[in-house]
Amino acid sequence: MTASPTSPDPITQVTLGMRVIDSTGFEVGTVSRVQVGDPNAVVVQGPTVGAGSLEGRVPDPLTGDEPGVPPDVAARMLRNGYLKVDSNSLFLHDVYVEANQISTVVEDKVLLSVPASHLTPEV
Repeated sequence: MTASPTSPDPITQVTLGMRVIDSTGFEVGTVSRVQVGDPNAVVVQGPTVGAGSLEGRVPDPLTGDEPGVPPDVAARMLRNGYLKVDSNSLFLHDVYVEANQISTVVEDKVLLSVPASHLTPEV
């Protein structure tokens, strides 16, 4: 059975506990957080200088805020949406799936358009 896209924005159909399957058929883990994107979530004001230009405007991974990733990646995830996945033993840390990496939502599964190696690990 071939899966077809479920909606223009599949992240809106994801719920906690769903299994996450990568593009190779590997079960990555289960969804522990769903964050639908907000295009206005992160607005950089003024000129940006260096890697820390978004510092203070996005979650700080060292304090346990979500998503626990570098600031530039966090800004993108907050704007576009993401899933946090409690990973299986392949990963040392949980991983994040960006909304554009979701191919389809079928029954209790989130099917990804990328292999697990392309997911962002939690820091």
